[in-house]
Amino acid sequence: MKFSLGFLLLIAKAYVNAQHNPHFWPGRSTIVHLFEWKFSDIADECERFLAPNGFGGIQLSPVNEYVIVQIGDNRPWWERYQPMSFKIISRSGDEQDFLDMSRRCNAVGVRLYVDVAINHMAAHSPAVGIGGSTAVPGNRDFPGVPFTIADFNPSCAITDWGNAIQVRNCELLGLPDLNQGIQTVRDKMVEFLDHLVDLGVAGFRIDAAKHMWPGDLEIIYGAVKPLNTDFGFASGSRAFMMQEVIDLGPHESVRKWEYNHLGTVTEFMYSFYVGRAFRGNDLLRWLSDLGEDWGLLPTTDSLVFVDNHDNQRGHGSGSQGGNILTHVDFRAYKMATAFAAAYPFGQLRIMSSFFFSDTEQGPPADANFNIISPSINADGSCGNGWVCEHRWRQITNMINFRNVCWGTPFTNWWSNGENKIAFSRGNCGFIAFNNQFQQDMLEILQTNLPAGVYCDVISGDKVGNECSGKSITVLTDGRASISIPRDAYDGVMAIHIESRL
Repeated sequence: MKFSLGFLLLIAKAYVNAQHNPHFWPGRSTIVHLFEWKFSDIADECERFLAPNGFGGIQLSPVNEYVIVQIGDNRPWWERYQPMSFKIISRSGDEQDFLDMSRRCNAVGVRLYVDVAINHMAAHSPAVGIGGSTAVPGNRDFPGVPFTIADFNPSCAITDWGNAIQVRNCELLGLPDLNQGIQTVRDKMVEFLDHLVDLGVAGFRIDAAKHMWPGDLEIIYGAVKPLNTDFGFASGSRAFMMQEVIDLGPHESVRKWEYNHLGTVTEFMYSFYVGRAFRGNDLLRWLSDLGEDWGLLPTTDSLVFVDNHDNQRGHGSGSQGGNILTHVDFRAYKMATAFAAAYPFGQLRIMSSFFFSDTEQGPPADANFNIISPSINADGSCGNGWVCEHRWRQITNMINFRNVCWGTPFTNWWSNGENKIAFSRGNCGFIAFNNQFQQDMLEILQTNLPAGVYCDVISGDKVGNECSGKSITVLTDGRASISIPRDAYDGVMAIHIESRL
């Protein structure tokens, strides 16, 4: 049987586009990055909170063996990004712990995406891994894989970020740079990714994708086996890909458009634009058409976020770092996250952090460097040094808003020409923001919602036939009186069809 070139290209395109599918259960959305959590705690969180509240999946910190780095009485978070081998062993747990977590999370419909560092190996010396592997980074000798000097690019520093060859073939922060152009190197990476597929993952975050050639990544991704049907994935499903490409504008020598045909790409400029607006450094009214017209990738290719584990620490944001919002800016952060959840653009990932006083600090741990589990307070928030932004009511409820109104049109944009905005999602949901500190917001606005009394899901919940927070009355013509005081704790209100009494 013969096939036309056009047909074969169509099949190839469909095959690649499958790597944009996060494999959420119906009615679920959003990936939460449980940064540095233990596998046992992640399993508990899947069952007790994430699944009941409609979260689609979890990004995990790197799970394979990495070098042990001790700085004073702390272990820095970045040691996880210095691999020693592809064995499943970390401060989060071992392979059996991982498999137990995977079974429990997949059973309740919460998917797992592993952060993988395949660009490089560890540079820190002495090089002793958390699983006992040893290496000599200076000789490019990593017997735990094994990799030898023949598997690496020649040693060179990135001195010219305007040179794409240097960016991809030289050493990021002095880390020994693997040569993905060598088949045996790719084979070992595919074996590692295949093993994680066997253990039930739905996809991967590809760390430092910018520092690898797209053609090499395409071969690696294409060789990874289909997802494991034992964990509820459809036969032939491909792993979802989130590729870290820090692209801050036209001056970059490596651009995000070189990678988006392979999967989603981290849209760092989205983080900057949304942060700049909700910090008050730009007008909210400009956000009405945030998307490709702003130089962003198409919505299906964009992994969007308010912050991530790097730029909340000032890494990867360049001169724009002052505009990045984090949990410390709690009012603006909640507003920005509510906007990201309600606005129909991109694949959303939210951050779940731990508190830190310096940017290298690792997760909460005991005197033996064992990670301490988050405690769960009576109000549902976390303790023991964990922030748990995903558990903030305003964020949790906006993920539900996103789920309820998924796929509905973006309508009824309104602004006062400055920093008060509102919009609807079809006849399903409505949201309004007041970031104008000098003025209260009191407007009669079209919501498109059916008449009735609705609970504002920002200030509270719908509890039986009552609202624990504010209520909004929608008239028969779809209009409602929207009031957000200038000094409101949250600065945003939101209602949707399922919050109607």
